[in-house]
Formats: sequence, C-alpha cells, structure tokens
Amino acid sequence: MTTGTPIDFKKIARQLTLVENDLPGSADILKALRFENDVPVIGITGPPGAGKSTLVNAIITGLLKQQKKIAVLAVDPTSPFNLGSLLGDRIRMATHFNNPNIFIRSIATRGAVGGLSIKTIEMADVLRAGGFDYVFVETVGVGQSEIDIAGLADVTIVVLVPEAGDEIQHIKSGLMEIADVFIVNKCDRDGADTFAGNVKKMVSQKHGAIPVFKTNALNNIGIDEVANYLVAANSKINNKKVYLLTEKVYRLIQHHKMASVNKTKLQQLIAGALLDTNFNIYQFAETFNGHS
Repeated sequence: MTTGTPIDFKKIARQLTLVENDLPGSADILKALRFENDVPVIGITGPPGAGKSTLVNAIITGLLKQQKKIAVLAVDPTSPFNLGSLLGDRIRMATHFNNPNIFIRSIATRGAVGGLSIKTIEMADVLRAGGFDYVFVETVGVGQSEIDIAGLADVTIVVLVPEAGDEIQHIKSGLMEIADVFIVNKCDRDGADTFAGNVKKMVSQKHGAIPVFKTNALNNIGIDEVANYLVAANSKINNKKVYLLTEKVYRLIQHHKMASVNKTKLQQLIAGALLDTNFNIYQFAETFNGHS
C-alpha cells in the first residue's frame, strides 16, 4: 500500500471541473496552487494505433509496485463526455479504476493545435499539486502535430510500432524531434527488432543517448524497465524547467490576450472592412482591437 496522506479525489474532481469550464473560483484555485515536490508530467504520444492507452495502463501497474500515486489525463479529441472515448479509456484501465492511488480523467482538446489546450496545462498543474507522484497526459495521437506535448511534459514518451518502419523518415521530421524516450510497442510483431535498431541508430546520430525500449503492453513485456527508468529519471527532470515554464506562461498569456476576441464579431468587422477596395489583412490585424 502507498503510505502518506490519502488523496481527496472528490476535491480534486471538483477543482478540475471548475478549471476546465472556467467557472467562478477557478482562477483562485489556480493562483493558490502550491507545489511541494517536483511532480513530473509524463507525456505519452505517438501515431494512432500504437497502443498508448494499453501502455499507460501497463506502466501504471509497474509504478504501483513501487508504491506510487498516479493521475492520468486522457486527452479526448472531441468531448470529455463522449462515451466512445471515455469508455475506451476506462476499459483499458479497468483494473485501476477503483484503486485509491489512481485518478483518471478525460479532457477535451477543444480544437487546440497539437491536441492540447490551455486547459490541459491548468488541469495537469491541479493534479501536480494534488499529492500524486506522477501525472500522465495521454494525447489523442494525431501524428506530427502532437509535438505540442513537448511544451507541457517533463518527460515526453513517443510510442511507435514496427509498422512505422516504412515511414521512419517521415516520423523523424516531427515526433522524433521531441522525444525524451522512445518505446517500440507490440514488439512481438515482425520487424520489431530491426525497427528498434533503426530508431536507435537514428537517435544516436542526431540526439545522443535517448533510451529506446521495446515493449508488449498486453503481455507486460519490457514494462518494468520503463517504470524503473521513470523512477530513476524523476531526479533529473529539472534541466527542462525554465523551458517548460516559459512555454506554459507564453500559452497562458496568449490565451488571456485572445479571450476577448469574439470570432463572430471579427467576421462581421471583416465583412464591413471588405467594402473598402484597399482592404489589407495585415493592416487590419495590426489595428484590430478585440473589443472593437
């Protein structure tokens, strides 16, 4: 059993609901957050079908053996109340759903580029301050636009499968650039060893010593090695701290600056401005006031 003060899941769930929906009191919650420990955010990303949810489930099992408390944000590409996605996540994590040391929450992308919204950052911080040892963010897996996770996660894990071998150069230009760890999942499939070897060669040529693990999440192969790595890496995550905080603050400022911009009103203003034959979008954008 995990020692220490039990986590108040109901309180955290209420805080997350307030923050996610910008309800009254949410700003006060965020400004009052205190982080007593450096709780790492672990980003899990990769192409669709790589087995990310199953892998997260298996890694959680490995970390529970080491008496860790874990929170998971499963990013839903449509809605946090979409039963298809929510049910899928909970089926894969069914063995942990009622575990007192595991908290699972789905969150909508809200159409954010890269699959992550400002709400993902805020909700991850609520969880970081909630008494957990690890916060996992599992992204929707939409390919190269998922590089957005690099601005949130202390450790970014890119999950690949042997079938990606034919498009390894394509992957390299996007996901390959953001990884702190590579996992070749479904390693029982044909070509897995060759593919993992190619990833290692590519990484060593350009990025240095980035670990590459081979796993089969369904059969719990290679999972303990990944869990052990995350525990050992926990004390080494601060080298990205300034970068991550800069990215987060930049997005917060961007979000709040854009909050007053009403897209419908903007469209109406543009329709009116087009009556001027000398209309120029760059002049318009430079002089635009969100309250206009």
